Amino acid sequence: MNQDAATPPQLTERQEKILELIVSEYITRPEPVGSRHLAERGLNVSSATIRNEMVVLEELGFIASPHTSAGRVPTEGGYRYFVNRLLNDAVLAADEQTQIAEEFRKSDDLQTWMRLAVSTLARTAHSAALVTAPHTITSQFKHVELIATQGRLVLMVLVLYGGSVRQQMLTLADSLPQEMLSATAARLNAQCDLLNSAQIRVKARTIDAPLEREVIDLIAETLQDADADQHAIAYRDGLSDVVSELPAGEAVQQALHVWEEHTLLGAIFSEMLGAQLDDVQVVIGGDGRWAEVRHLSLVLTRYGVRGQATGMLGVLGPTRMRYGRAIASVRYVAALMSNLLTAAYGADGAGDDSAALRPNLTPPTTSP
Repeated sequence: MNQDAATPPQLTERQEKILELIVSEYITRPEPVGSRHLAERGLNVSSATIRNEMVVLEELGFIASPHTSAGRVPTEGGYRYFVNRLLNDAVLAADEQTQIAEEFRKSDDLQTWMRLAVSTLARTAHSAALVTAPHTITSQFKHVELIATQGRLVLMVLVLYGGSVRQQMLTLADSLPQEMLSATAARLNAQCDLLNSAQIRVKARTIDAPLEREVIDLIAETLQDADADQHAIAYRDGLSDVVSELPAGEAVQQALHVWEEHTLLGAIFSEMLGAQLDDVQVVIGGDGRWAEVRHLSLVLTRYGVRGQATGMLGVLGPTRMRYGRAIASVRYVAALMSNLLTAAYGADGAGDDSAALRPNLTPPTTSP
């Protein structure tokens, strides 16, 4: 699970217990939590002692008072401390894992698996769920063709590893014969095989010929666009349930905007790509980086085949999200999807043994 870059202050055992109870109570029932209520939860200290500790927690920025009552609510910092320090490694119950695995076992189709992933996450995490299709981590150049069309217009056909094809029109300073265009494409094919957009931009700095420089710059730009497209949401589910959990106003507007505007999610996903497979990332209130989601939280992870193709999946909800449930659901479904794709990739070139296409869907053992 991700940790904050800034190290929060270490709380005493009693302060941690009070914070944990405030977060848990507020997630269950979104009302300020008072010292008297906490005293009844078995802390074995007086209400006055609890109030003193709550003052410290408020000064540290972990809880806040929404009005003049004695009750407190968690802040983003409080949720973050709870997730990173106090939340146990939650897992789904064994019977629930088995039920989910059985649903996935009924199909061997990626589109069906992705639809199942979002419906399962929305149901089990009680959140809005989303998934992107698995792609190579970065798009790589395979082959380019330059085709003369009309006058100074040239069609660039760019083939990427993985089979994706991109087409772009290029307007040259002068009309050139097809022979020259083909020769230029052949030179670039020899120099750029397996390179990604960043590597091709480095290569471009070594090229002096105007036509080759113009084409290679366009290739780099096209590869970069292809990388951005990899983060497009394939399937979504559960937004209506989340909206009903959000306070009216800006939080609802943010949820609707994020759901429809993929650019922001693409930026968040791009930053998350550095994480390891199945390493769950939690973004609380935008983590100070994304103001567009400052009233929301996201639980995200990568799934797929290491070094071959990966996608992103996760859930979105209010900051008072059931984090343990969300993290456990996202982690399990991601592991399940990774197992499915690993089995499918492993079948490539392995002959016609159809058993290789049937992935192992046995759920992991639930820890005590």
